Amino acid sequence: MNKDLQLSSYDFELPEESIAQEPARQRDQSRLMVLNRAGEAPVHTRFAAIIDYLRPGDILVRNNTRVFPARLLGHKETGGRVEMLLLEYPDREKRTDGEGWQAARAPALLKCSKRPKEGATLHFGDNIKATVLQLREDGKVEVELCYRPGAGEGLDDLLHQWGQVPLPPYIHRPDSSTPRDVHRYQTCYAETTGSVAAPTAGLHFSDELLASIDRLGVEICNVTLHVGYGTFAPVRCNDITRHKIHKEFVEVSPQTAAIINRAKKEQQRIWAVGTTTVRTLEFAADSQGNVQPVNAACSLFIYPGFQFQVVDNLITNFHLPRSSLMFLVAAMTGRKRLLKRYREAIDRGYRFFSYGDAMAIIRR
Repeated sequence: MNKDLQLSSYDFELPEESIAQEPARQRDQSRLMVLNRAGEAPVHTRFAAIIDYLRPGDILVRNNTRVFPARLLGHKETGGRVEMLLLEYPDREKRTDGEGWQAARAPALLKCSKRPKEGATLHFGDNIKATVLQLREDGKVEVELCYRPGAGEGLDDLLHQWGQVPLPPYIHRPDSSTPRDVHRYQTCYAETTGSVAAPTAGLHFSDELLASIDRLGVEICNVTLHVGYGTFAPVRCNDITRHKIHKEFVEVSPQTAAIINRAKKEQQRIWAVGTTTVRTLEFAADSQGNVQPVNAACSLFIYPGFQFQVVDNLITNFHLPRSSLMFLVAAMTGRKRLLKRYREAIDRGYRFFSYGDAMAIIRR
């Protein structure tokens, strides 16, 4: 089998101390490894220097999804402790009774000493409770989230009051996410609520850096991909082409599609901020490579051999071994080259994963 398609070919040894537990002191002062054409030595700099690699007329596309407080701590009717992680933002709310309670459905994961039965009610704070509607074979549950907002409040307000930022499992906090996490595990341009994990390449951009990029003459536009918990799901097939990637909601507006298609006709470069943006743009491309407006569930799986139709250059983080995110980056830069640069990053003390440092892959 082609080694580029074997899961074992994406393994590398990562010291525990290389996994970032805290963000950089300033967003745009994280480190940046720049990969230009194959054969050239990488450049090691700070993220703010990304502006030196942009030029007027470039298009910078970013994912404007917003992480919501999806982790809730509460108790069962028996008093036993329970932790619930909402896997999607609950669907459209509806009025359930005359006392101000509303309801919405969502898939979730539960952590407790004994799995509750269907019909059980779980309590989270004074004004949020969940009824278990279905126990699924994959370990997930379907819940009806009942909540009672105060005057001028909605579900989002209650989740921010009672919920926590759902940090990835490799970021360790003794009790819960901190106030700093609430701010820093979110891009400064987050707008559309729906993710349980941040599009982490965007965490490096500060308002000041984005303003400088705009003044340079780079056009910045948004897409939306709501990052699901499946982004952390392990790949178990050694033949990676057999892996079934999770579905996530994506949206590309007519305005963004028009900007990108115009730029491509004018042979301007398209930069994607993060793997989620890459998947969104390539999913939205038709057979001629034109980006179409879209509002749908995306399960596009990108691995070596994929032919990119839209994205020229990528800004991304350093990803988990054997992960679908790593396959996508390898499709863009080559697996051997990627592993070589990952080893160099480890030797040079780069920080990996969500709160870690960044890599820019410039193909054009």
